[in-house]
Amino acid sequence: MTEYDDYGVPVGAYQEPDSFTGQTYRTARAFLIYSVRPFVEKRVTQGRWKRLFSLANALVAIWWVVVYWGERGAFNGAVGSCNWDAWENWEEGASPHRLVFVADPQLVDPHTYPGRPWPLNPLTMKYTDQYMRRAYSRIQTELYPDTVFFLGDLFDGGREWSTRTTKSPEKQYQQYGDSYWMNEYRRFGSIFLDHWGDGGLQPRPGQPGRKFVSSLPGNHDLGFAKGVQIGVRDRFHAYFGDGNRIDVLGNHTFVSIDSVSLSALGVPSSQELEEVWRPTVDFLSGAKQQKRKLIQRELRVQRGLRPYPGFPHYEIESQDFPKATLPHADDEVTEFPTILLTHVPLYRAPGTPCGPLREHWPPSPPPAGQPSPLEHDERNAISVSGGYQYQNVLNKEISADIASKIGDIRYAFSGDDHDYCELVHRGYASGGGGIREVTVKSISWAMGVRHPGFVMVSLWNPVDAHGKPVKGDMGRTVQTHLCLLPDQLGVFFRYAGLFALTLVLLSGRAALVAGNALPQQPLTSEDPILPMANIPSGAEAEKSALAQQRFGADDYTHSSNSSTSSNANGNLQVRNAQARTRTASPANGYGLPMPMPHQQNTTYSHPLVQHAGYYGDEDSKKDVKTYGSVSTKSKARKKGFALFRQELKSSLGKVMICGLGWYFWLIWHG
Repeated sequence: MTEYDDYGVPVGAYQEPDSFTGQTYRTARAFLIYSVRPFVEKRVTQGRWKRLFSLANALVAIWWVVVYWGERGAFNGAVGSCNWDAWENWEEGASPHRLVFVADPQLVDPHTYPGRPWPLNPLTMKYTDQYMRRAYSRIQTELYPDTVFFLGDLFDGGREWSTRTTKSPEKQYQQYGDSYWMNEYRRFGSIFLDHWGDGGLQPRPGQPGRKFVSSLPGNHDLGFAKGVQIGVRDRFHAYFGDGNRIDVLGNHTFVSIDSVSLSALGVPSSQELEEVWRPTVDFLSGAKQQKRKLIQRELRVQRGLRPYPGFPHYEIESQDFPKATLPHADDEVTEFPTILLTHVPLYRAPGTPCGPLREHWPPSPPPAGQPSPLEHDERNAISVSGGYQYQNVLNKEISADIASKIGDIRYAFSGDDHDYCELVHRGYASGGGGIREVTVKSISWAMGVRHPGFVMVSLWNPVDAHGKPVKGDMGRTVQTHLCLLPDQLGVFFRYAGLFALTLVLLSGRAALVAGNALPQQPLTSEDPILPMANIPSGAEAEKSALAQQRFGADDYTHSSNSSTSSNANGNLQVRNAQARTRTASPANGYGLPMPMPHQQNTTYSHPLVQHAGYYGDEDSKKDVKTYGSVSTKSKARKKGFALFRQELKSSLGKVMICGLGWYFWLIWHG
């Protein structure tokens, strides 16, 4: 028996409404069940969403990832892996001076590959410049060194381009004049100078500032020994600075020497070339005294004093001008560790090994029973030889003279060889323990090494007011690290391999489509919504024609249309306008125009529902074939090899257009 409350409402018929949280949950659940899920199921299994999950689209995505890695990720990863903190090993609280050596950019020009036809040479120039620009920009943004030193061979054909007073010794290059060299100078600037500030311009904490030094010349910049022309050298010095200089950085003294000009001292007719070698010889003669003066200035600045003492005011007679000198502090100081910079490596005995980091020729395996590494390894060594406008190492006498006149050399850094080499010279005067020389790899991928690179140097030498080390040993103030750059040829090979894989996969898919194992591309917006009538062929057409002659076209059409709604192939049939039995229809047949007398034989290429309000034109009727009251455009369906070619062309074109578009965008934007 039903119970009622005081208000006459059955007990239990009323419930308190859900809370706000409960109502929100129910609403969201209903929205997901009745709106979101049907939408997702429909879109994923049909239409545009289904087209996204295709082999061509998957390959486009793979191309985008691989191309981005080759043009961006490889450089970011290579330079980023050389982070200073990953290999520096100083005591806690140290503030080292961080320096990068860049060797042999050797900008590709007509001198590099004289027989290479157009457009290979311009493309090589473009891609080598792009490679160095990316690498150098990452050096600035990822590593942010305090100083960058270039070790010569900035250009490849710099020595060949004529000046106003000189001509190239080779006739094929005499057409290139001073204006061409200026274009090369601007090109160098666009790669390196313009990207010096990519990571910023402010000095790091504890450092006085940032420095860019590119004055050291190489044999491709000036020539070698007797091949050096004064006009060419003067032009280089005017734009890059003197090749002989001394810099004090991080409490170390860097001495740069123009070794390609100094090498003219070792040729038989050296007296005739005095104008070539004399500036470097004079520089070496005063190197020790100049080093001391610069150290005194640096220590005064560190103590907060002026670099120079006050200038006395007195009159100097004109005849005393040549011997007059600027006043200088005469403080007692301890010499900083000296680092030699030369483009051409120092002399070493033939077969002296370069160590395990040499890429092109790694160390030879020792014979059974012999210690490793070998003391003599021609394969792993720099060849002690020379040729036209080059020499792989300096003369033995010149090397010894450099070491004795500079004095206290602990490290030497050189270029020219393009590959890495590290050894200790124990036969020259040094600061103790011999001179450890590092030959730096070329930064260009066109110089015969698959993995270009640069050398990072960390300097830490805390001193007192007189330059004496306050911690540690002066022989342990330098740490070096070789940083390798991406293999550009390897990147191109990966692109080629991916293209081959793309071609194989798309060819296989096209073959399956041609063999009816896979469907063709899904319908597009241009395809008809409803299936179209097909033209009967063969016996069916002949049978239909006889039926029309026997029963009349109108009766046959009416009976055939009323008896069935589709033919044997499942295609819809369209009734003739005259066979309609219903005449009472709104607006002349549901929006369809009533046929005029002269239009009784009008034909249509698609079912009438697609032609509502459309009368067509004469041109559209030219390609129309009719059968009875049913008509259709003749559209041959491709089969076999034609279908295979069509599918491969469309899918491969899509992948290549999307992939190349992304590639060229990355190229254009650096």
